[in-house]
This record gives sequence, C-alpha cells and structure tokens, in this order.
Amino acid sequence: MIPRSGEVIRVTRAASVQFAATPLLFRVIRVHDWSTYDGWAWLDGYELNAVGEAVDRRSIFVQVGGLQPANPAITSRFVGARRGSSGAIGGVVNQAAALRP
Repeated sequence: MIPRSGEVIRVTRAASVQFAATPLLFRVIRVHDWSTYDGWAWLDGYELNAVGEAVDRRSIFVQVGGLQPANPAITSRFVGARRGSSGAIGGVVNQAAALRP
C-alpha cells in the first residue's frame, strides 16, 4: 500500500522497528520519490493523537508493505475539511463567524 496525500495510516513495528513500542497514526502530506531501499519510502506528514488531531509534523522512513489503513472513524473526519473565507470547515459554518455582522 503506497499511501497518497491526505490519507491517514497506522504505522506499527511492521513498517519500522522505531514504532515497535508506540505505534502511531499518521496523516500523509507527501511520499518522496527519493531513491531508497526496495520497498521503503520517506513520508512527510502529521502524527495524530487518538481523536485525529495533528500533534507533530514528522518525516518517517518506513517499509511500505508494513503500513496499515487507519480506523475509518478517524479517516472520515478529514474528508472535505477545507477552510474557506466564510469560516466554514468541511461544510459546517463556524458559529462565531456566522454571528459577526
């Protein structure tokens, strides 16, 4: 599974021994096209907490075959979550922005 930008993945020991003790959720920004070992890739993205909020930006070196799809409940949180000038996030209008004159 080669992740695409915007996807949320679960990174465990299967992807790299550095994640043996603490697996993490990771939202992919980009997959670098750098030359690496066969089956490995550099990913840029955000480490997510249990509710899917970004807590740290990271670059990680992983075995692509060891990556796992994330829980659909966390993944669906980001679908359509673009911020517009009206204060809307994912189609929901920010209450404070709606009350401004």
